[in-house]
Amino acid sequence: MTDMCATCGLSSDLCVCDTIAKESQRIIVKLEKKKFGKAYTVIEGINEHEVDTKSLAKKLKNKFACGGTAKKGIIELQGDHRRKVKEELMKQGFLAETIHVK
Repeated sequence: MTDMCATCGLSSDLCVCDTIAKESQRIIVKLEKKKFGKAYTVIEGINEHEVDTKSLAKKLKNKFACGGTAKKGIIELQGDHRRKVKEELMKQGFLAETIHVK
């Protein structure tokens, strides 16, 4: 017998909780200048209880070949990746309407 999802009650194969969680996010992508004038792409608005921000940050860092971190629901990537981040987030299952680039 397959495992049951504790949230929606469906089997693990049919569970849609992750998809619903990704569709309900309001994501803001912006550029911040930090120490010594370094540029950081900041992604905020992702609920860390619904979406695994650490694994998402790892995927983004590998994709863009940069350093970064994920803490308190905020993902920081070294460098200016604003345009590319929106496309990559859409590939990861987030809706284009919920991603706002500043």
